[in-house]
Amino acid sequence: MTWREQLGPVGVWRGVAAVSTELAVEVERLGFGAIWLGGSPGSDLRHPEALLDATATITIATGIVNIWSSDAAELAASFHRIEARHPGRLLLGIGTGHREATAERTRPLDAMQRYLDVLDESGVPRDRRVLSALGPKMLAISAERSAGTHPYLTIPRQTAEQREALGPHALVAPEQTVVLDTDPASARASARGFLANYLRLVNYTTTMRRGGFSEDDVAAPGTDHLVDAIVRHGDAAALAAAARAHLDEGADHVCLQVVPAQDDPLPAYRAVAAALGLPAT
Repeated sequence: MTWREQLGPVGVWRGVAAVSTELAVEVERLGFGAIWLGGSPGSDLRHPEALLDATATITIATGIVNIWSSDAAELAASFHRIEARHPGRLLLGIGTGHREATAERTRPLDAMQRYLDVLDESGVPRDRRVLSALGPKMLAISAERSAGTHPYLTIPRQTAEQREALGPHALVAPEQTVVLDTDPASARASARGFLANYLRLVNYTTTMRRGGFSEDDVAAPGTDHLVDAIVRHGDAAALAAAARAHLDEGADHVCLQVVPAQDDPLPAYRAVAAALGLPAT
């Protein structure tokens, strides 16, 4: 089974605390193939387990478990507990976060290797974990020691680069932020509100510059050129096209994050699912 067959072409991304069992059931009914839980889910994985208990087939993925705040041995034990009850439906997204939020974040590449060593020793399969790899060195680790990559705030040209680097069989599952709003001014205001924190974080601005954006583009509050490329806005057809753009460049699966985060995301999910022709039940 290919990754696109397993996960479906499109899933949703939302902070773990904002995903209820009711929301998960409706996302599954709409035909999305996976729910990615952001906001550093804890290594006990109790919330992902509850979502799996409430649904039937959808994959639940962590997007991402932060290695600095989640114990690797506990994560492995949680994986095996859930795998015994819901075989094949949990995917571990793992990452190192950003240095501004984690004082102990030093030598993240070495730290990731040690974390993966523990998962290996605990029997967590390589093909059931994926790394958030923004830079080339972490991408190389993801190619060697995981199923692939789950990048955040990247554009389709970077998806093509990741596919080329990882080869044809690895999982490439980028996040794509979207605003369901046909008024450019208000949509950009929502997008800038979302991007404000990320434009203060070096790992994301570095990734944006790798994607072809200039210093002026990434300087807060971000140019329209950057804002429109990173956070796609418009009607449902435009948001569906944003997902397809990554798929056309080699992604197996795209997870859509709807902003503003405090709004009910279901109207946007329903509209985009219809525009994509997802197999609702």
